Amino acid sequence: MTSRRQFLAGLLATGLVPTPTWADAGSPKYLSAAALPDGSYVLCGIGAAQDVLFQIPLPARGHAAAAHPTQPEAVAFARRPGTFAIVIDCLSGKPKTTMAAPEGRHFYGHGAFSSDGQWLFTTENDYEAGQGCVGVWDVAAGYVRADEFASGGVGPHDIKLLPGTDTIVIANGGIDTHPDSGRTKLNIATMEPNLSYVTNGRLIETVALDPSLHKNSIRHLDVAASGLVAFGMQWQGDTEIAVLAGVHQLGGQIELLTAGSSEMREMRGYVGSIAFAPDGNSVAATSPVGGVVQIYDVETKELTYRIAAADAGGVAAREAGFIITTGYGELGQITDGQLALSKTARLAWDNHIVPVGG
Repeated sequence: MTSRRQFLAGLLATGLVPTPTWADAGSPKYLSAAALPDGSYVLCGIGAAQDVLFQIPLPARGHAAAAHPTQPEAVAFARRPGTFAIVIDCLSGKPKTTMAAPEGRHFYGHGAFSSDGQWLFTTENDYEAGQGCVGVWDVAAGYVRADEFASGGVGPHDIKLLPGTDTIVIANGGIDTHPDSGRTKLNIATMEPNLSYVTNGRLIETVALDPSLHKNSIRHLDVAASGLVAFGMQWQGDTEIAVLAGVHQLGGQIELLTAGSSEMREMRGYVGSIAFAPDGNSVAATSPVGGVVQIYDVETKELTYRIAAADAGGVAAREAGFIITTGYGELGQITDGQLALSKTARLAWDNHIVPVGG
């Protein structure tokens, strides 16, 4: 696959082939960052058969990636708080450019392309103001910074596009940080997480949790074909928490996904990733610190399955169920509450697995 990709990249450079697509890069279904045994880091393309199609070096630990909707390009974000993101040509396996956060900003590890691929949106921290913002980057111009707008809250983390629209949804985690303090959380007592929806740079809706849950940081998102948003949270309080996930439809109210106290306790207050099944009828939430995946029924809002999986991090839709990754180098699939894992040699997967074209 590597030689074929290099051959196509060479033809592209001479102008002898049309604009490449993801098929030219081996038709990966997912992207995920990983660590190698020697301490180096890579971005991997994962095929439909859960095989690793390519490994592209990264200069530091990656967090999440954004896949261009048509071109075989990906943006790999540094683990937050990071000040760089790398645009990678997944056909040649080489970096195209490095995006540097503007002065006074840092990235939060996530980004999303517009549906036409012309723009990339990145969640960022305006750390002197203590407010979140979203950077807008011009893809055709070489990922040049074009604009920014307010995220609608503090500590924006994940960001997604609502299908068939120009509206983006932002998970504002509510936690204020500053580079001078590293990853120290500066405002736990007063944090106010929310979901914000923005169209063409204009905030159109913000929804927040009940005040009793204000220490539940909204972190990660997925969006169903219907536009329903699932969100996973990370509890910052010092008491037990009864809920770590929910769903929301633009224009409606937040609905929480519930489980028993023992099932919630095993999550250890932490959702690492969240995803809808392909039919949108169920939601999976991983907890790498708890070593468990929980699956909820969207209609009843109740837990239907819990599956033990040590250091389970990434999760995404796959066929009738889900694909998951673990920090132990495993790729697995969950179907009807049953988990099948396979070991991937020499790779320790990071927190997220990102669908290509989804």
